[in-house]
Amino acid sequence: MNIDLTNKSALVCGSSQGIGKACAIELAQLGANVTLFSRNKASLEKVLTILDTSKNQQHKILIADFSKPEEVKSAINAEVRKSGGYEILINNTGGPAPGLANVADAENFIDAFNLHLVSNHHLVQALLPYMKQQAYGRIINVISTSVKQPLPGLGVSNTIRGAVASWAKTLANELGEFGITVNNVLPGATATSRLDAIIEGKAKKQNISVEQATNNEKAVIPMRRFATPEEFAYAAAFLASPSAGYITGINLPVDGGRTSCL
Repeated sequence: MNIDLTNKSALVCGSSQGIGKACAIELAQLGANVTLFSRNKASLEKVLTILDTSKNQQHKILIADFSKPEEVKSAINAEVRKSGGYEILINNTGGPAPGLANVADAENFIDAFNLHLVSNHHLVQALLPYMKQQAYGRIINVISTSVKQPLPGLGVSNTIRGAVASWAKTLANELGEFGITVNNVLPGATATSRLDAIIEGKAKKQNISVEQATNNEKAVIPMRRFATPEEFAYAAAFLASPSAGYITGINLPVDGGRTSCL
């Protein structure tokens, strides 16, 4: 199986921590030149120092605030003019705040739409010419199992994640002829700071300890544990590889079996 990414370039969004950081580390270990992309320069510089360079890769950072799509567009267009482009794109950014859909302000939905779908779209449009030229493209969107089964208390997130999933499936249909795949990887409960915040919120709302809330979350997962970010990164890295060239338009849960539907 060919999962060697030597001479491939990858743009990894939200790579200052958590799942994005794990994806960047894994892609670098497979030989890719990695560009870390987020708004937190100091955190990105720390991640940059630990990326594998054993295959003489050149890694770098790119800075923009994904809540400001025009800033993302400007940054990626300038980078593409300078570097040429990327074969691999990992679309990933922090999720919207928890809360019920019926009490969310309309602005919450608009902000989330910009943060996720619009920023993702700017990145894809900037990278498509190079991917087509190379006859190789891997667009991987980190979204949520909520596209298969909406999650309680994540109203805005459920809505926006579903929009991103439909956008991705449409792109997969449009871009397959160019050797470009578009897939969504759906993290379940993964040991990140976002999961910590969600559990703390549930503990407070239910008036129970964080330990009890954690145990409750694990109890509904068949594997009875949370994923590590690295386990998620393995799935994303496979989809980025040459061996995944005939897999496109899918939603791949990495959730320990928690999602109850097929």
